[in-house]
Amino acid sequence: MHPRALLEACADLVGLVLKFEHPADQVVSRYFREHRHLGPRERATLAETVYAVLRKKLLFDHLSPSGSGSKERRMAILGFYGPRDFLKSALSDVEKRWLDQCDAVKPEDLLERHRHNLPEWLVAPLKAQLGEGFWPLVQSLLQAAPLDLRVNALTDKRADVQKELALAGVQATATPFSPWGLRIEGKPALAKLDAFARGAVEVQDEGSQLLALLLDAKRGEMVVDFCAGAGGKTLAIGATMRSTGRLYAFDTSAHRLDALKPRLARSRLSNVHPAAIAHERDERIKRLAGKIDRVLVDAPCSGLGTLRRNPDLKWRQSPKAIEELTAKQAAILASAARLVKPGGRLIYATCSVLPEENEAIAEAFGAAHPEFEALDVAPLLGALKVADPETLCAGGEAGARYLRLWPHRHATDGFFAATWQRK
Repeated sequence: MHPRALLEACADLVGLVLKFEHPADQVVSRYFREHRHLGPRERATLAETVYAVLRKKLLFDHLSPSGSGSKERRMAILGFYGPRDFLKSALSDVEKRWLDQCDAVKPEDLLERHRHNLPEWLVAPLKAQLGEGFWPLVQSLLQAAPLDLRVNALTDKRADVQKELALAGVQATATPFSPWGLRIEGKPALAKLDAFARGAVEVQDEGSQLLALLLDAKRGEMVVDFCAGAGGKTLAIGATMRSTGRLYAFDTSAHRLDALKPRLARSRLSNVHPAAIAHERDERIKRLAGKIDRVLVDAPCSGLGTLRRNPDLKWRQSPKAIEELTAKQAAILASAARLVKPGGRLIYATCSVLPEENEAIAEAFGAAHPEFEALDVAPLLGALKVADPETLCAGGEAGARYLRLWPHRHATDGFFAATWQRK
């Protein structure tokens, strides 16, 4: 595609995404469906340009007024993914001089907000938690996340799949914490790989894999993934159960559960039972009360731990939305807890980095439900052969109470998990 046409397409897509009417990944996917003539390179340029604009929106908002042309074009120029000489071949002389001036700006000369590119309401809680770690987190959030795969433990061994991928030209390294994980730099065409087609691997962040591992579901047990979504953790749990017992995948969205079906077919699991529920107090839930060995509640949350993958969330979320989410999270956790039988395990998890969605929910639940005993996560992970589990945890007297993952510390998405056992 001619540089000018590609830049115009980038500007069009940037304009659509910056309306914030829908999640960015949905807007990008729809644009590609409507422009099927675009090749892989053009699609990569468009997508990465959009995500660069979303990651550095405050900085680009600051720089763009001094340029010419539409704002969408100026933002697309600043975030353009590709060689500078290719981009400049699409620019006027005035635009080239302006871009050179923008490129010459030193980070240390910028205001703090133009360096961290975060909404102000999010800055304070992050600084309060991290102190000097705030700026390393900022740097990690301005980068794209690597691609993590989970090897299907039911059918394959990680070392064997790693060799198979290498023969296919895909270099993968073992993840440091999850025993199932492989990390890949770049974005290979996974759907064309035999390992993917036969269900040997699934895309899943290492942090998400650790949540499934922490549940420690056994053969023959009755288990519930309460907010299953598209089923990434469901599939991992089913593999640890060796496709025995009964694993319920509940979600209020039948559409999300539909996305589980092809993945389930590839996985070769026969113990998974997806079911759409109306709400957390659905009759299906009442019938299973007190009968379940292990329950995972990966609650609906702000998703702010996934900003490397979904940078639009920092602009689409708000303090009011967080407040509404926390009420929902508390209600879902209380309802899911009724499923757990005596001696059973309950896990509450989010992919958020905000204390009000995490520690505050866990502590309020513990205070209101004395029939549940809080368990420290670090020794549980240690017993599961996870390396250096103390470095993954925070809270409690020994700093081992909760799973607390951060992109800059652990190279995962931001995750939280609390664990209880019913007395």
